[in-house]
Amino acid sequence: MNYISTRDKSLNFNFKDIFLRGLAPDGGLFLPSEVRSYNKSELEKLSRLSYSDLAAEILFNFCSDNLSKDDLQSIIQDAYKNFEDKEVVSIKKIGNVNLLELYHGPTLAFKDIAMQVMGNMYDQLKVAEKKPVNVVVATSGDTGSAAIAALNNRKNINLFVLHPHNKISNIQRKIMTTIGSKNIFNIAIEGTFDDCQRIVKDLFNENNFREKINMSGVNSINWARIICQIVYYFYTYFSLQKEKISFSVPTGNFGDIYAGYVAKKMGLPINKLIIATNQNDIIQRVINTGEYKPDKVKPSLSPSMDIQVSSNFERLLFYILKENDQKVGSLMKDLKEKGSFKLSNEEINEIKKDFEAEKISDSETLSIIKEVYDKYKFTIDPHTATAFGAINKIGNINDTVALGTAHPYKFLETIKKATGENVKAPHQLKKFIDKDEKFDIVENNNEIIKKYILSKIQ
Repeated sequence: MNYISTRDKSLNFNFKDIFLRGLAPDGGLFLPSEVRSYNKSELEKLSRLSYSDLAAEILFNFCSDNLSKDDLQSIIQDAYKNFEDKEVVSIKKIGNVNLLELYHGPTLAFKDIAMQVMGNMYDQLKVAEKKPVNVVVATSGDTGSAAIAALNNRKNINLFVLHPHNKISNIQRKIMTTIGSKNIFNIAIEGTFDDCQRIVKDLFNENNFREKINMSGVNSINWARIICQIVYYFYTYFSLQKEKISFSVPTGNFGDIYAGYVAKKMGLPINKLIIATNQNDIIQRVINTGEYKPDKVKPSLSPSMDIQVSSNFERLLFYILKENDQKVGSLMKDLKEKGSFKLSNEEINEIKKDFEAEKISDSETLSIIKEVYDKYKFTIDPHTATAFGAINKIGNINDTVALGTAHPYKFLETIKKATGENVKAPHQLKKFIDKDEKFDIVENNNEIIKKYILSKIQ
């Protein structure tokens, strides 16, 4: 499998290359040169597999040049052996909504599903064998803790986690900052998640610095994240046995819902992919108006979605623009230099063939959490609530699945405000609550971050 950049189709990389690099040298995102599409009989065969075996089959399409099927199966089985659900994910019926619970991993968030696999890939691909790897990641709450759980105490791998200071939940922060391993460094940036994400991208684009520290990334811009997330769309379709289903996805950086788009390109009969946003509604705005214009980040009750620059949207653009890499590069240049770009009506309509979008306010989020709790005695977190809300607003969407992206305990204050009740602490998280935290508050500045990283690895 060859990989190209969204901004330059002439580039040629293998899976190991793109896994380690994360971001293309021209600042674009990696994509496979082709995507396999399964026919009906092939889908029928896949439907009989366990989650882990299904994951091995799907991932093998994208990394067969560097990993054998046996290696992949070993990586995946080891990654998921300690998940609370033996099938990794579970599906519950909540009223008329199918809830896909993705939070049965070690940090109780959907990010675990990809990150645990990626942690094992670092070892299997031997990327840190000759020279230590320094992983730099931005997080809006859950990516950081999932990365820490995956890379904690790994030999020859250091992890630098940038999170926005005072802009994630207390539990999200504690899960990250109470890990005292020598290879984990928590950095609280005086800014937003978008600032953290920009810094990581800037560092990747500084070739000298990137090569000097042997830098790698595990944000959703890393293609390995996407392919791991494709699997649960297939698994859900097979489990529900519906002719055609839709998915409502809480969306910040657009990676999770983009994985659904890839699943559809691979032949999965998905009807609609519903983009559920909070008040940071850039994706809804671009679908409604054609204008992609990041606004100032507005803090919300669903902090992991407090993002105005949805990086993975660039991958969708590549296909919407008929794989015109030059035009993608031009739009990204406009975004950087002018602060926005504009899509044509034809391009907007192309997006609408697969996607719908709805914005859910904080007050609506609280009402949804309360309604689900009152009616069904079931608690959902504020991000999952936006997925429920989007389904209700769109209406007439049969056989719709809402992605449950995090355990409600991570958002105690919000749940208490909505329901008047406390959420019982799951046993996986009890160990974090009273531990001492360790993190450094650092200025929102590229050079200061570079100096910080260098001081820790020298």
